[in-house]
Amino acid sequence: MNTKIVTLALSLFLSNAAFAQEEKKNPMTFSGYVETYFQYDANNPETNTRPSFIYSHNRNNEVNLNLGLLKAIYDTELVRANLALAAGSYMNANYSAEPGVLKNVYEANVGFKVLKNQNLWITAGILPSHIGFESAVGADCITLTRSIIAENSPYFEAGAKITYVSPSGQWEFSGLYLNGWQRIQRVDGNTTPAFGHQLIYKPTNRITLNSSSFIGNDKPDDVRQRRYFHDFYGQFELTSKVKLMAGFDLGWEENSSQGDQYNKWYGASVMTQIAITDKLNLAVRAEYYQDKKGVIIVTGTPDGFETYGASLNSDYRIGSNLVWRMEVKNFSSKDAIYVKQGGGTANESLVLSTSLAVKF
Repeated sequence: MNTKIVTLALSLFLSNAAFAQEEKKNPMTFSGYVETYFQYDANNPETNTRPSFIYSHNRNNEVNLNLGLLKAIYDTELVRANLALAAGSYMNANYSAEPGVLKNVYEANVGFKVLKNQNLWITAGILPSHIGFESAVGADCITLTRSIIAENSPYFEAGAKITYVSPSGQWEFSGLYLNGWQRIQRVDGNTTPAFGHQLIYKPTNRITLNSSSFIGNDKPDDVRQRRYFHDFYGQFELTSKVKLMAGFDLGWEENSSQGDQYNKWYGASVMTQIAITDKLNLAVRAEYYQDKKGVIIVTGTPDGFETYGASLNSDYRIGSNLVWRMEVKNFSSKDAIYVKQGGGTANESLVLSTSLAVKF
């Protein structure tokens, strides 16, 4: 009897050891994401393109691909790497300034652990942005479309960062050296790097507070205009069924090369999601954005860009990894900046959207 027990224990030990060894030999994982959409703008612009400050889901009155993504992840105790290639209207709009095949590189970076006994990493390459609580992957966001502050701050960046996570996991700090404001390749004639920081604090597992910044010039040296930008947001799980997210962005940029006057812009977004059932979620969003001097959003109108927005969303989970989403959203602007069919303009923009998103 004892011999059988010893044999069984030894077999289990060897089996677990072989399994652990096999896991170490296979640090690669693969994933994908596809999001298709259709939306109708009541202004029905003849170009079938949404206003210039919209970069995700920016095609009107047609079925289109917002983002199709394939990703490979290499992850060991001391080395990490990510490579993701993508296509879709999101990529066309956000990567239009990048040359050649860089237009389809969603993410490509490698990192290493600096100290074996500390959670301290250095990572370099094409990275997800350290700014904002919304990403390009819609299924990870509360709403179908992105807020104005998300659309008009970086979705991605290129450079290097050093990141430290405290032993408790409550604090995370990153310092960044960047090529520019949402750029893989630096602007021609620009010899100055940009810098940023990110500080994340999680006082409980239901609350996340974030502070992020960007400092740098995103123009050629001979027309240098230094930009200062700060993003603050909070994520709150109020109950097991209710989530709340709120963010505020504030930026300044020199109004002339090496000038002492600054143009300012700012925006805010608040959204909440309620789980009605295991499969059905509802969400509402309210937002505001002002850029009167046209630093980020150029309108060519007397009062510049000043817009209020509101949206109502519903998500229905068809399967464990498949979501059908619907959204009605309205923008109301001070100036008539929305193009209508026939060439006129309007102060309002009402949009109906629907999407199917799958993660695998």
